Amino acid sequence: MSAKVHDERACILGEGAFWHPELNKLFWCDIMGRRLLCDDGTEWMFDEHISAIGWISETLLFIASETALFSFDLGTHVKTKLCDLEADNPATRSNDGRADLQGGFWIGTMGKQAELESGAIYRFYKGELRRLFAPITISNAICFSPDGTVAYFTDTYYSRVMSVPLDAKGWPRAAPQLFLDLSKDGLNPDGAVTTADGDVLIALWGAARVARYNKFGDFQDSYDMPTDHITCPALGGPDMATLFATSAQQGLSAAKRQAQPDAGKTFAVKTDLSGLPAPRIIL
Repeated sequence: MSAKVHDERACILGEGAFWHPELNKLFWCDIMGRRLLCDDGTEWMFDEHISAIGWISETLLFIASETALFSFDLGTHVKTKLCDLEADNPATRSNDGRADLQGGFWIGTMGKQAELESGAIYRFYKGELRRLFAPITISNAICFSPDGTVAYFTDTYYSRVMSVPLDAKGWPRAAPQLFLDLSKDGLNPDGAVTTADGDVLIALWGAARVARYNKFGDFQDSYDMPTDHITCPALGGPDMATLFATSAQQGLSAAKRQAQPDAGKTFAVKTDLSGLPAPRIIL
């Protein structure tokens, strides 16, 4: 099952694939390009890195940036800061993030040069930002079981995806446990999303594919992508069965960039999976 180019605009480091359930459009970020993109052809520039997206209302997005979490009005282009995010540390930036079913938003940070254990994973919930897990080198694979009782995340540096049980308000209620160890296969888990059946779709950086694992961590199948550095999947489309995936030019040699002209573009493939609408973030 091979994906095709969905959007021709190449990103230096595409991330944050997000299907807006009210607008029925795909949004994503070019972290290094400091751009927010939409598959209706529009894009917006920012003055710092942005990496992850959620929705507050039909036209009000929730965005994680290099130094803050803020809302962004698609109509007026007004930014409103909600809170700082490691604003006192110029060496870090935000990376992977996703909304949970209780209306919160989990966001990871990392060193701008992927410095060892320079980042952390946080949760924003009803105006409060709380650090959950640290230290983290490259925060990724943040997603949630369909019933909201389990969160997943990874430190890509160690290639181990963790699971953690959540209480009724979405806070961790026990220590993280190993869900999936990809280190033995030499695979690098990046962004992830869950299906309505509870499977976990994980972008594999460097492997040109998105892999699907069931809730027990057993490999099910994979979707081939046109370039090596796949970064973040999302399920969307009219029936929530299209798999979208962002990608990156970053990290490819000059020879590989020439051999992979679609690097950095955003891809799509029709599947027999079923996704869930992204939860609304409650401020």
